[in-house]
Amino acid sequence: MIRWGYAINQFKPQFDDFVRRRNHERALRVVSISGFEGIELASGSGRWEPLGNPAQIAANFGSVAAFGEFVRDAGLSAVSSWSWDPFAPQQEDLTHGSNPADAEARGLLIEHARWYASALAELGGDVLVVRPAPYAGEATLDAAAIEEIAAAWNAVGVAIADVGVRLALHFDFLSALRRDDALELLLAATDPRLVGLALDTAEFAIAGRDPVEFYQAHAERVIHIHLKNATTVDDLDEYLQPAAPFTILRAGGSREIGRWFTELGEPGLVDSVAFVRALVARGYDGWVVVESDLTPHPPTSVMLNGWEVQNLLTPLT
Repeated sequence: MIRWGYAINQFKPQFDDFVRRRNHERALRVVSISGFEGIELASGSGRWEPLGNPAQIAANFGSVAAFGEFVRDAGLSAVSSWSWDPFAPQQEDLTHGSNPADAEARGLLIEHARWYASALAELGGDVLVVRPAPYAGEATLDAAAIEEIAAAWNAVGVAIADVGVRLALHFDFLSALRRDDALELLLAATDPRLVGLALDTAEFAIAGRDPVEFYQAHAERVIHIHLKNATTVDDLDEYLQPAAPFTILRAGGSREIGRWFTELGEPGLVDSVAFVRALVARGYDGWVVVESDLTPHPPTSVMLNGWEVQNLLTPLT
C-alpha cells in the first residue's frame, strides 16, 4: 500500500527560519489539509533546529512522545521517516560528523543512527533515510572505499533493525556515487536484507538518469520514495565542483538555475504519473514522500502538490 507523506525540509530555507512552534503547527496543518498522511523530518543540530534531532525535540516539546501528539493534533498520523546527514556536525555531543568511508568513525555512525532510529520508531516511522557517501567534489570512490562504505551501512542496518526501522540510502545528483557506476556497485556490495534505497525522482533526473527505468531495474531494493519534479539536467557536470551544495544547488551554478526542483504539475523532467504507475505495477509498499526543496513559497507548493496527489496520483493506486 502506498502512503503519502511530505518532507518538512522545504519550510526551513535559512538557518534561523522555522524555529517557533506556531510555524511548525501551521506547516503541519498545511500538509494535512493538502491530503498527506505523514511528515518526513530532516536532521539538524543546535537550538536553531528544534525538529532536527531527538534531543532538540525533547527540549522544545517536553519529550519525543509529546511531539508525536503534536503531529497527530495537526491531523497527521505519523512521522513517516527521518532524513539524516551523518556528515554534518552534531552539537549535542560535540562531534564533527561521521564519514562512512572511515572505519574509525563507524562506532559513532552506528550510535547516531540508533539515536535517530529509536526516536523515529516512537513517532510511528520506519525508514531512516541517509546520505550514504561524500559529495563528488569532496572525494572519488575507488573499490576499497565502496567496500568500506558498504560495510558501514550494513552495520547500521543491523543496529537499527531491532527497533523496527529500515535503512534507505539516498542518492542525490551531487553525490560521489554519481561517478563510474558507483551507486550500482554500492548496492551490489550491501546486504539487501539490511540496506535499501530511497529513490528520489528529481535527483535522478538532474543526474541524467530516468527514475522510472532505474526503479524498474532495482524495484526490489527501493523501500522509500522522494517524489518531486526537476527543471534542468546537470549536463555540464558541475556537480564535480567544490562546495557544490552552495555554488550549484543554491546559487544555480554557471547557468544561474533559479529552481532545480519544482512542483509535480509543472513542466519538467519527471513524469509523476508514469512513475506512480510503475510503483503500482511492481507492488510498491511504503511511503511516497513528496518534496519541494528550496521553494520560495512552501505552503503554495504543498497545496499544488497535494492537488496532483489527490486528483491524479492517488486514483492510480
